[in-house]
Amino acid sequence: MTKQDSVPMNDLKRLYQRYQVEIEREVASTLRSGWWLNGAAGKRFAANFSKYIGVSECVLVANGTDALEFALAAVVRRNGSRGREVIIAANAGGYASCACWHNDLIPHYVDIEQASQLMDVQSALKAANADTAAIVVTHLYGGVVDVRAVRAGLAEAGLSHIPIVEDCAQAHGARIANEVAGSLGDISTFSFYPTKNLGAMGDGGAVLTPDAPVAAHIRQLQQYGWTSKYHVGVPNGRNSRMDEVQAAILDVLLGDVDIRNGQRRAILSQYKSVAGRRLQFLEGGDGAVAHLAVALCDDRDAFRAFMKERGVDTDIHYPVLDCDQIGWADLPMKGTENLAVSRASVSRLCSVPCYPDMTSDEIGQVCLALREWEAM
Repeated sequence: MTKQDSVPMNDLKRLYQRYQVEIEREVASTLRSGWWLNGAAGKRFAANFSKYIGVSECVLVANGTDALEFALAAVVRRNGSRGREVIIAANAGGYASCACWHNDLIPHYVDIEQASQLMDVQSALKAANADTAAIVVTHLYGGVVDVRAVRAGLAEAGLSHIPIVEDCAQAHGARIANEVAGSLGDISTFSFYPTKNLGAMGDGGAVLTPDAPVAAHIRQLQQYGWTSKYHVGVPNGRNSRMDEVQAAILDVLLGDVDIRNGQRRAILSQYKSVAGRRLQFLEGGDGAVAHLAVALCDDRDAFRAFMKERGVDTDIHYPVLDCDQIGWADLPMKGTENLAVSRASVSRLCSVPCYPDMTSDEIGQVCLALREWEAM
């Protein structure tokens, strides 16, 4: 099979080509303005994204990992530093774990549900205790954790003071019971990495919250800790700004995010219709946005080789649990003995291409390969 027959995991050139006229117009306007940081484009996108999510405050930052770190710093400070443990899932790529350690907090890992690979709500509630500083709920692969159930369980246990951080890096526009991911917790974080459901043409992130004082603290942290220019009022600040060009691009793409999410869901639905015996595609809920098409596969290496022979790229999201990363082995962590589903799943996960700019021929090529695998 020739190289041009291959189906790539993603092809960002197509996104650019689809929106080229609008993007070039807005980027040129931004460059001509001579104002490339902290300007009108950023303010406009922050306001529009706030409205889209349904949360009053939006702080744009350099990337999604900074967003998580700032969110934890802010909610722990707001909560009076009642604890040092942060409840998180161990299967989400390491970003929340990094945010914990950078804030001198201890990740307390809890298990996941097999069908969705999302945090198991009961496991999280069981782990919550007086030393819990926060719960990071990661809406992984475009699926949505039931944040309302987490909140209700905390209230029933007398732990309603524990803040909930939503990690929405893979869930732009996702919903549960008609509520938008990012509007359910005390604070939420987003990444705009290029391959996201709403992605920039570079790095970018955001923190959203209905709490104005928390947002004000994050604005200080992302600008060196300043209270005013060159006057540092809080420790642990840094330079973490989204540039104006990225904000302008994101504002162009924001208008079509729901349409493109629908296209993602339709592609994943086609895959599910031809799989199910040897591959089980994950179920993220009715409001999921199919950030990735991830399946559980008992013979992953053979499957990947099979798909490669048929010109279909595959990937693994993610191949190592946070708690098993060699470089983090000596860092503080808890809960590693209670991850049965996470450990049973990590060697079975495999992703196939699923993005709105795929052609119908490419989707058909993937479906045909899936059918052939299931028929073996």
